[in-house]
Amino acid sequence: MIRIKDLHKRYQSGDTQVHALRGVTLDIDFGEFTAIAGPSGSGKSTLLNIVGCLDQPDEGSVTIGDVELSGAEKKERADFRRQSLGFIFQSFNLIPVLTAYENVAFVLSLLGIDQNEVKERTMALLKEVGLEGMEHRRPAKLSGGQQQRVAVARALIKEPKIVLADEPTANLDSTTGEAILDLMASLNERHGTTFIFSTHDRMVMEHARRLVNLRDGQIGEDQRRSA
Repeated sequence: MIRIKDLHKRYQSGDTQVHALRGVTLDIDFGEFTAIAGPSGSGKSTLLNIVGCLDQPDEGSVTIGDVELSGAEKKERADFRRQSLGFIFQSFNLIPVLTAYENVAFVLSLLGIDQNEVKERTMALLKEVGLEGMEHRRPAKLSGGQQQRVAVARALIKEPKIVLADEPTANLDSTTGEAILDLMASLNERHGTTFIFSTHDRMVMEHARRLVNLRDGQIGEDQRRSA
């Protein structure tokens, strides 16, 4: 379980202090397909960044499994992020000089995985996300949807407990965005990977099996839906 308890986060903007999170408490079970929704400035990206060990709260705690992260040292948080979390971004964040295969495979190489296993796992996952035959194309030779499929494969290749997706459909047309969401829902069902989205896209909200609305740094509605 992901246990978020009484999170507060403040930022200084000039002479003004912005209270991005105001006492957020939330439990998310492993295997959920959850969207954190809200308008710009609601705190959803801040919440995702804290869960993803990219930022720390001013108050409160985040515990994933039996690891309490908000009080952990910087190296411990970085190690946990590298080993246990996957990330998908709206801008894809692929390395432009690397092929689709290399963008995915380097994640396992960083973990010291044997190269034969790296190749086997990478080729299998690229096939699973619909990129068979495109392994040696660089990002510039891929469509936006294909680039996001590479990003999904990169996030999943190390078999993380949790994938955090920050506005993953923002740079995609509606048809491509729906295809990517269907892909992620299928991967969630087959692998049991936890997906947590931050979004203001109605299509993402409709695909989510749990919808948590955030406004002004506080949780409003929390709706669960049947699969």
